[in-house]
Amino acid sequence: MERKNKIISALFFILLLFLAAVFIFPVAVVFINSFKTRFDISSAPFTLPSGVTFAGIDNYIEGITATGFPTAFFWSLFVTVFSVAAILFFTSMTAWYIVRSKDRFSKLFYYLLLFSMIVPFQMVMFTMSKMANILNLDNPLGLIVIYLGFGAGLSVFMFCGFIKSVPLGIEEAATIDGCNPLQTFFLVVLPLLKPTAITIAILDTMWIWNDYLLPYLTVGNDYKTVPIAVQYLKGGYGSVDMGAMMAMLVLSVIPVILFYLFCQKYIIKGVAAGAIKG
Repeated sequence: MERKNKIISALFFILLLFLAAVFIFPVAVVFINSFKTRFDISSAPFTLPSGVTFAGIDNYIEGITATGFPTAFFWSLFVTVFSVAAILFFTSMTAWYIVRSKDRFSKLFYYLLLFSMIVPFQMVMFTMSKMANILNLDNPLGLIVIYLGFGAGLSVFMFCGFIKSVPLGIEEAATIDGCNPLQTFFLVVLPLLKPTAITIAILDTMWIWNDYLLPYLTVGNDYKTVPIAVQYLKGGYGSVDMGAMMAMLVLSVIPVILFYLFCQKYIIKGVAAGAIKG
């Protein structure tokens, strides 16, 4: 029996190793090609750069210059940081109210938020872009509000799942000690939400940082984010500067990878905690 379990574990490990290689391979190809000339990328995309095929950092310099990457990076960072902060701040309080109030309004509001997770973005994107224009939300600050609306459903769902596992006695003890509802939430409940909050932050950061369609429909070329700026490497008649594009893709993915590596120890804990109760 023990030998059988070892064989199963070994096979499972090999399967996971294979899947990891499958997912890492495209990223490695992009990184390798970012140091090659555009013609060599097309003729030999899977070979390592060497000799005449090695372009050094020329692709990075060209891409940064052509796309205005520093400005796009700033707007992406601004929108991502404040959107994630707004989502965490407002949805955590909303989830706490929904779980503790237990009235018809809170249940209805909870199910409406869950319904928003089901509706495809493509179904509402044209109406959303029109309303954003009417309400003067077609700017970075307005984009933060829009991301808050689209990200609220999943965040409230995960926060509610965790708050249901928090003993009510802890909050009652804080009330007896003289805490008002705001003090109870920020001093007692919020610190307990750290694993789930970091999980939501990771998921929303990857979503918002890499999102192309919503910023393009809302702010367009006035406040270019990184995904929009990368598209400017496309020339006329479908020509693409592949070397510069590969370089910009590498630069755009580095912040998300670093953020994920820094917070990865919390993600499994947060998902498991949020799934204890629906």
